[in-house]
Amino acid sequence: MRKRKWFLLMLAVSIVLTAGFSSPSKKKPPKPKDDVHDVVIYQNLPEADTAISGNTVQMEAIKVYKDGHFTKTDDVRWSVANKKVARISSDGELTLTGKSGVAPIFAKAGKKIDTAFLVVDKRGKASFRTIKHKRYKLIDYAVSKMTVEEKLGQMLMPDYRNWNGQNVTEMLPEIEQQIKDYDLGGVILFRENVVTTEQTARLVDAYQQASEKYGMFVSIDQEGGIVTRLQSGTDMPGNMALGATRSGEITKDVARAIGEELGSLGINTNFAPTLDVNNNPDNPVIGVRSFSENPALTAELGTAYIEGMQGSGTIATAKHFPGHGDTEVDSHVGLPEVPYEMDRLKEVELYPFQQAMNAGVDAIMSAHITFPKIDETKVISKKTGEEISLPATLSHRILTGLMREEMNYDGLIVTDAMNMAAITEHYGTVDAAILSVKAGTDIVLMPVGLEAVRAGLLEAINNGDIKEKRIDASVKRILSLKIKRGIFKEESPEPIEDRIARAVQTVGSPEHKAIEKTAAEKSITLVKNNDGILPLSGLQDTAKIVVIGATYNQDLFNAIKEKHAGTSVINLPSDYQLTETQKTQLRDADYIIIGSHTSNVATRLPSHPQMQRINDLIESYEAPAIAVAIRNPYDIMSYPEVDAYIAQYGFRTASFKATAAAIFGEMNPSGKLPVTIPTGQGGTLYPFGHGLSY
Repeated sequence: MRKRKWFLLMLAVSIVLTAGFSSPSKKKPPKPKDDVHDVVIYQNLPEADTAISGNTVQMEAIKVYKDGHFTKTDDVRWSVANKKVARISSDGELTLTGKSGVAPIFAKAGKKIDTAFLVVDKRGKASFRTIKHKRYKLIDYAVSKMTVEEKLGQMLMPDYRNWNGQNVTEMLPEIEQQIKDYDLGGVILFRENVVTTEQTARLVDAYQQASEKYGMFVSIDQEGGIVTRLQSGTDMPGNMALGATRSGEITKDVARAIGEELGSLGINTNFAPTLDVNNNPDNPVIGVRSFSENPALTAELGTAYIEGMQGSGTIATAKHFPGHGDTEVDSHVGLPEVPYEMDRLKEVELYPFQQAMNAGVDAIMSAHITFPKIDETKVISKKTGEEISLPATLSHRILTGLMREEMNYDGLIVTDAMNMAAITEHYGTVDAAILSVKAGTDIVLMPVGLEAVRAGLLEAINNGDIKEKRIDASVKRILSLKIKRGIFKEESPEPIEDRIARAVQTVGSPEHKAIEKTAAEKSITLVKNNDGILPLSGLQDTAKIVVIGATYNQDLFNAIKEKHAGTSVINLPSDYQLTETQKTQLRDADYIIIGSHTSNVATRLPSHPQMQRINDLIESYEAPAIAVAIRNPYDIMSYPEVDAYIAQYGFRTASFKATAAAIFGEMNPSGKLPVTIPTGQGGTLYPFGHGLSY
């Protein structure tokens, strides 16, 4: 019976092919030969993301050219054989009827036909039947036709932050020519490039138009919190704020919203989330960019972030492998070292990355950090002439041996920025690029001297130092991810005005602002509250509050002033000195709210003028002192005698508003410390997980 049903189905297919696509008997003049090799349905490709949710599916057709490149095309005729199961519109929108069965779907362009099979089981679950055929191996075909120069172009991702001293906010002829000359496969944007929603959408569109054969990775670091690039986007709280919420659901919502905003602008790749385990309070570069000092919490929220980001269709990137959390040197300016054995690394640093790999993260960014206990390779520093270790970015043992072979990761590997001092000073720009490719990286991010780097890589390939099959492996991963995430050149791209209109509706939307507000409020952590000073609810209008501080103090004042009219401000100068008038202002205050901001160990030390001034405020004035750690929760280490202390983990507006709401009792703080706050003498001031409520 099953054979008979299958026979009848195939008979129906043949009838459609004959009746629906047959030519009239009158002969048409022969068409001129074109360079189209094949036309295939996207849903048949092994790399395609073919998940079906709801009762509609947008079918896509891909035109494959004889030179190997492929584009998205709408120059096809769609039909479906079994209309009891599904129907299809002229533009390829497939609608499921709710009936079970198999529906053959046809795409025809000229004499080229492809068929996909939609299968709906009796429970209503729909999927596309996997078809294994060499015509769907687009990646193998493309790579077989590419020149070495084209392959290397896919592996290079420069930045065009500035050009001739000016911020790049629109496409320049010189940049467009470089994209064509070097066959570039991607670009990274910075805050200088993304000023307004309309301008950003136009710039991204221009980058895609400049690429001649393949869609481009257009990337950015939109982590949230202190690393937020979009000037017109929603300023989501950063990772440590999310760690304080202890909520995978909030984290997923935040990441999805970020991904939706980027996607609406055409930015398809986000270098986030940071999965570094920040177990070193003295870390100068990670800090609040980390979810937590706890590997399990970091992994839980990191995978939630990845799910939200990739669920929006935007590529997520876990960074900085194998882990930048336990360092005291910033790799932007020096070469950090993590001195641990493999057993410790697996328990702490590597654990979140392994979970991210298991969750299917699209890409991983390597760190410019040495791990001498797992790679003993030594090279001579170009800066000092001394023997030094190889950082992870340049280490075959770490990228290929550890990540690929031991941790079974087959996704994309991207270097951290190759213009950082950890690389340029010690290894040289061209040699470092060659070493990174030999180590196993797929994309060299921000190479210094594009022409010299490509020339060096070409020479390394020509002299056999790098095997071309090593290059092929990277290009296959790059193109596979582009197909998976729908990054194609298009014959009929969406009109830019339509994209701008959609982006305006998405970027900074009320829905995203609501997510931002929830995340900020749930992150606020009340660490100390002597004698129940907080909340300041029911204050008399005559009560005097003074908000004092230096960095971001005006933002704190604005948020407090909204809640209580009797609020004044003292913005401290760089020497943190007070005038006599300001001292009188403080003596008359009923409450003193102190904005504390640090970004490194030096500014957090008790000897720093900021901390000396804060301790003076606590000791010299009668009014209760309420401190707000604007960025790092560790600030209280230098002024432990403060009356009340709130950690907000970031300097975006939503966090200041949430802190003010907590101070005045409009919300009950529920955040929990994602890190331990030490005493500075080896003890614990406040433990991981600590957090008070009213």
